This record gives sequence, C-alpha cells and structure tokens, in this order.
Amino acid sequence: MKRLLILFLLVPFLTFGQDSEPSKFKKELKKVFKYSTFYAAANGGNSLSDANVYSVTSGLQTTKVETPFDYSLAVGVRKIARFGYENRADVFYDGSENTISDDANVGKVNGFEFLFEADWRRQQGKSFFNQHHFLRYVANDWIVKTEYLTDGFADIEFFEASQRYRHKFGRKFSLNVGAVERFSKPYGYDPLEEWLLSNGNLHYTYLALQEGYSVVFDGMGGEAYYNPSGNLVAENTQVWEAVVIPQVLADYVEKKVNAAPVQWNYSLVLGFDYYHYTKDFWVHGFGNVMPYHYDTKTEFSYHNYNGGQWVDYSGGLIFGWKLTKSLGIFAEGTYNKYWNRKWHNFSIGANFIIL
Repeated sequence: MKRLLILFLLVPFLTFGQDSEPSKFKKELKKVFKYSTFYAAANGGNSLSDANVYSVTSGLQTTKVETPFDYSLAVGVRKIARFGYENRADVFYDGSENTISDDANVGKVNGFEFLFEADWRRQQGKSFFNQHHFLRYVANDWIVKTEYLTDGFADIEFFEASQRYRHKFGRKFSLNVGAVERFSKPYGYDPLEEWLLSNGNLHYTYLALQEGYSVVFDGMGGEAYYNPSGNLVAENTQVWEAVVIPQVLADYVEKKVNAAPVQWNYSLVLGFDYYHYTKDFWVHGFGNVMPYHYDTKTEFSYHNYNGGQWVDYSGGLIFGWKLTKSLGIFAEGTYNKYWNRKWHNFSIGANFIIL
C-alpha cells in the first residue's frame, strides 16, 4: 500500500517529467501550484485533569493518574477554490479546519484541485496519525478523482480512485455515474471465528498456548500463567480471564489482520451534487452510493463476510440562512459508511448579533 501511495503522490509530476525542456517543466509546475497554500501548524492544550485512584489491599494507597496534554501537528498543501459560504475573516490555515466541502464530488470551479495533509495528534492520552490526500479534476461532463484517507480516530484507511460521467441540470444540480476502485485492509475479517467452538464459545486458552503463553499447575489445585517471555502474568483463573485473555485476543486479531493482504474493490458508483448560494441563503449537498461490487472471489473479500452484495455510501450537507440582519442559523455535516466502518461529523447552531 505504501508504494501505491507514493505513486499517487507523484501523479501531478509524472506528466511533466516526460518533457525534456526544463523551462517548460518549471512553467507547468508553477501552473499546478499557482494559488495553492503550503501550511504547517501546531496546536495544543490540556487534556483530562489528573485523577486519584485509591487502593486498600495493602493499607490505603493513592495513585495519581496523569493524562498527557492534547496536541496536533499538521502539515499540508492545498489548492481548492472556496465556495461562497467559505469566506473567512482570518487568513491563515492552522491545521484545525474541518472543511466539509472538500469531500464534495465537484469543486467551486472546473479544473484541477488537490489536497495533501498529514497530522499527528494526541487526544486524551491516545495518539493518532491522520492523512487526507486527493487529486480532483472536474470538467463539464466528466470527473476524475483519486483519494487516500487515514483516520486513526475512526479506524479507517483506504485508497480510492473514481472515473465518472457527469450530467448537469442547469447550473446548480448534476448527477454522475461511473466506476470506483478501492483497496484497503480486509474489513469484515474476524480471525477469532476459526477458534469458535460448536456451542459458540471461544477456545481462548488453547489460542493463548498457541501464541506462546504457558500454564503451570502446582498439583494442589492452583495454577500460574506465563507470557511468551516467561514472565508471570496471572496467579489465578480470574485474573487470567479478566485481564490477560482480553489483551491476548486483541494482539492476535491485530497481528492476523495486519498480515492479511490488502483487498481490491471494484464498484459501481452513483452520485449527485447541488449548490445554491446567495449572501443570505445557501445549500450545498452531495452524495454517493455504491450499490454493486464485483466479486473478486478472494479469500478475504468483503463478499465473504457480508453474505454477498452490500451498499456503501457517503454524503454531506452545508446549510446557512440569515433570517434577518441579526439572526442566522446553520447546519453542516458528513456521514460515511464503507464496509463495516462508519464515521461522521456535524455541527448545528444559531447566531444572533445584537445591533
């Protein structure tokens, strides 16, 4: 997947590299990045406050649990024309923007646009690495888009390329239809299914033994459990089942999923885009549905875990209405469902200006 991602990132430059004239290369390169913005920004703040944990097993003991501060570090470059409702008073990108219109099928203007962004963040003590890259070319009657998304918080990662025919109905509404190619890790694959017994229970101790754990019986009804390194991890069955086994299962699932090959999906896609804007009222909506997927008949195909065909979809809505000079309402959000993963965000509210 990493090699394909590198190729994806180099797409804008492959065409230029075929030309032997350095001056023309520079001219084309300047044209590609004209009006684009490079940015890097760091944000931070305190996380959860310190908490005291009390224990009385050996007298009263108090342990302070500290959560490290939250932060984000974003680096990126973008060339995306702003829609009318996106006018901002500030002039800097700080890496915290949540621009829902970036997910639309078409941009404000026809032509070539792109986004490359990576951010490292820590939230409530958990660290995530997120990426969002896309290249989009929109013409009057066709759309080409490639995209790579990694969202650690939602646990989703995939590459997607689509080629679509677009039909416009006036200046505001358009429909599109085409094909989508995606590759990702094998979502839907559950490595624990092969360890299920006929009664539905899990043979977890045998699985742990296969993973290198061991059990030593003392001959008097007691037992001790050791990890693959030979360290004692539990002195009774209760701790073994409540503490150790859950971690064994989590490690096993992660190992097996990471070892499985990436899966290709070839799907039919239907989409729409609608954009209406005035200074007092605007609506921007877009959506996609993938109702049919070619069955590659591979071992880890999602068809195997879903009983055949399934429906993937994504969409977004941005709405704003200034009812009076003082009062305005807004709502915006996106929702995505790919395979067995769902991720979304939204905001809704009202503004009242006291004159």
